[in-house]
Order: sequence, then C-alpha cells, then structure tokens
Amino acid sequence: MSKTNNFVFWGLYIVAWLIFVGLSIEAGGLIVNFFFSLYKPEFVQNLYEKLDLSEIYNSSRSAFFGIYSFILTISILKAFLFYIVIRLMQKMDLSKPFSTFVATQIKLISYYTLSIGLLSSIASQFARYLMHHGFVTDNLNRFWTDGQAFILMGAVIYIIATIFKKGVDIQEENDLTV
Repeated sequence: MSKTNNFVFWGLYIVAWLIFVGLSIEAGGLIVNFFFSLYKPEFVQNLYEKLDLSEIYNSSRSAFFGIYSFILTISILKAFLFYIVIRLMQKMDLSKPFSTFVATQIKLISYYTLSIGLLSSIASQFARYLMHHGFVTDNLNRFWTDGQAFILMGAVIYIIATIFKKGVDIQEENDLTV
C-alpha cells in the first residue's frame, strides 16, 4: 500500500474517531435532557440544544415518550454505527482486506445504516402525525432530515458487503487450492 493511501486511511480513521466522539456527546446530552425533562422540566432550557418538549409532555405523555424514543434511538444508533466503523478500521489488515471479520463488520454497518434511515423516516411521519393533531414539532426535524440518505447509503453498503463476502469466499477457495 502506498504512503498516500496509508495517510488517507489514517486521516479517515481520525475523522471517524472525531465523529464518534461528537455523536456520543450528542447522545449523552439528549439522554440527560430526557431525564431532566421528566424530573426538572424548568431546567431544560439551560441544557444541551434546549430541547424543550414540555408542551408535548403536558398534552400527551405517550406522544412525548414516542417522539423522545425516536430521538434517542436514532442518536444512539448513529454513535454505535461509528463505533463499528472504528472497530473495523482498527482490526482490518490493509495488506489482506478480504477477511470474514471485514465482511461481517461491513454487513453490520449496512444494517445499522439502514435501521437509522428507516427509523428516521418513521419518526418524520410520526412528527407529521403529531403536527396534524396540534403539536409543534418543527424544531425536531433536524433529528431525522437525512433518513432517505441513510436508507440509500445502507443499500449501497449492503451491496459492498455482499461483494466482500464473495471476495472472502474466493480468497478462501484460492487458499485451499494452493
């Protein structure tokens, strides 16, 4: 592998770590917001992203828990997706990339990406449903605006995972014949 490719790989590895840390902080902040909104709702305006859903909570607890469940699940899945990417980049042998571990991790990445996309789309529809029933959900759209992109990316990554799996099978067959 050339020095340029190795440099790019390590640069992307650092970027993946930065994204993972940022997404973990976001997920942690949203979890803290959730508990404060339950026990000390007047303090929420001073917390992370000032996500105040007290009107929804006062009107309908099931709508509040539903919308917050989507927000928390999507943010935690995004952080876990980048954890899998980091684990893949740490353990992948660049001189022999076609391994069972790599194929499995890429398939996991595709599943998590597709899950994030599907949950984002469902959450967007749920927010529209709540809006039709008089709830204000305009400030929540930032949590699931990229649902279609995640679905498409999940499909592409699944195709790549299938190609990797076939590459692993061919490599193992070649290793057995030599």
